[in-house]
Amino acid sequence: MLVRCINCGFSCQKYGKTKAGSQRWHCKQCNITFTQTIDNTTKCFHRFLNWLFSKETQQDMPGQGRTFRRQIADFWQIWPMPPKIETSRDVVFVDGIYLAKKACILICYDGEYVLGWYLCRSEQSRSWQALMQRIATPIVVVSDGGPGLRKALKKVWRTAKLQRCIVHAVWQVHRYTTRRPKTLAGIMLKDLASDLYNVKTQEDAKIWIQRLFNWRVTFKEFLNEMTRDSNDNLRATHERLLKAYNSLVVLINTETMFRYLDETLVLDKECPKTNNPIEGGVNAQLRRLLRYHRGMSVEKRIKAVFWWCYLHSPRPLSAKEILKVMPTDASISKIYSSMNERAQLQGIIPTWGDAISWGDLHNYDKLSFNDWD
Repeated sequence: MLVRCINCGFSCQKYGKTKAGSQRWHCKQCNITFTQTIDNTTKCFHRFLNWLFSKETQQDMPGQGRTFRRQIADFWQIWPMPPKIETSRDVVFVDGIYLAKKACILICYDGEYVLGWYLCRSEQSRSWQALMQRIATPIVVVSDGGPGLRKALKKVWRTAKLQRCIVHAVWQVHRYTTRRPKTLAGIMLKDLASDLYNVKTQEDAKIWIQRLFNWRVTFKEFLNEMTRDSNDNLRATHERLLKAYNSLVVLINTETMFRYLDETLVLDKECPKTNNPIEGGVNAQLRRLLRYHRGMSVEKRIKAVFWWCYLHSPRPLSAKEILKVMPTDASISKIYSSMNERAQLQGIIPTWGDAISWGDLHNYDKLSFNDWD
């Protein structure tokens, strides 16, 4: 067995044993002796991850959970960070999963690996931009229509094309019309939205769009009916039907509904029209993980999702490297405290217009300058 010096890294030779029977090693280069210590941190870290991704409860672990909780306490302090993706993908799926009222994790997935994740309070353009900035621009982005995504695409992934998930588009119409609409217009619009699943060619798309516009013309008088609300303001009587119709018109005008039929796209495989890969491949797995370990605090739920995403990223580090590289709560707090101290120091240092002028500390006679020579 080759043992290297803990100081210089050169090979060492045996140098007797200690009173406890441990092997002593000597380095000729540094002229120091030492004994090897057994570090079980990596082994405990593997045990922590195996428990996190299994159905086992803490009570099932050795020591009825107390010993196990003590061993893994330090691992809850680690924040696994996403890698930087420099290789462009043809298609990526993006979605957000809420863990609490003000805790949402945005996830980017390419169908095989998790490319990135970002913690935010809600789905907004700034949060999407932070997620996209570490990922190379793809050709097509499939989304369920989260707020702020389109604005973020224009700023970060400018050349990427957006495909709205057809399933979510149909569900949005069904939310407005309900599953069992009572009016003829509602029944026809619901059936028309359900027919989106059968659109497979550009000709089918043209026919479907014409059917949608014909529906608006057919029920024009019905949809133009007005009524007064409790505040005596005029509102559309069938406001929900108009919202359902407008939601489809917006997708048509922005060319995000039938992007999967675009023949100009050069992709290795057929362009998907739904967000099912990320819904079933990522979100369902995360919800199952949180269900198995329900009762965790919001912070631990967030870190559990982060661990799952990191270990399903393209090239995760080994357990030993993770423990060395990844930031912890203490290191992050230290960075923020140093930044806060720097900001306070900059606020104390006088700037232009804030410093004391020479005249505030000296008295002089203005007339004396006239006869200085």
